[in-house]
Amino acid sequence: MPVLDRQDDVFVLDLGDGENRFHPDWLASVNAALDEVEKAEGPRALVTAATGKFYSNGLDLDWLFAHADQHQEYVVGVHELFARTLSLPLVTVAALQGHTFAAGAMFSLAHDFRVMRADRGYWCLPEADINIPFTPGMSALIQSRLTPRTAHEAMVTARRFGGDDALAAGLVDHSVAEDAVRRTAVELARAQAGKAGPTLGTIKARMYAPALDALRNGDNPLG
Repeated sequence: MPVLDRQDDVFVLDLGDGENRFHPDWLASVNAALDEVEKAEGPRALVTAATGKFYSNGLDLDWLFAHADQHQEYVVGVHELFARTLSLPLVTVAALQGHTFAAGAMFSLAHDFRVMRADRGYWCLPEADINIPFTPGMSALIQSRLTPRTAHEAMVTARRFGGDDALAAGLVDHSVAEDAVRRTAVELARAQAGKAGPTLGTIKARMYAPALDALRNGDNPLG
């Protein structure tokens, strides 16, 4: 399960050492960590990271298929995590040391910056290959964070981007060696920790208002 640590002005949320899928208990743990980060005072920033082969493989499809009656409620919860991360009143950096797929990739896009391992691991939106359409909120998030050309390629072709290709496409901000992923993310976060506060939250809320509205549409989240 996710574990929150603090390194001076930088909170580091380790998402886990498995596939880090969005099981309801996992979502609750992440939200509890974000509560702690938001309640803190003074300069602060957030890095999300993971340990092992995966950053996150996204939705917990096994749980979802076993609880089909909770499908809409589950998607609302996932959307809220995206919206919350996108609008946090502090700088956020995703440290992508491993595979970052589907909703895991979308979660990374909700961060302000992304650092990816250069030599191994893929960033991918596989929905076109696995026959699961993007929800309106997911589409809005992706298209708010990527150029039209990159969003089109990533969403329509389900291309798997390695670190250097992801950097060239603007999916990530840095492509570095494995042992530098988390360190680089923490350094980026620390440099921006002084910006935390209501003003930054307002800037993000206004910048991403259409995407946030789509993600927070609890009446019809599936479209």
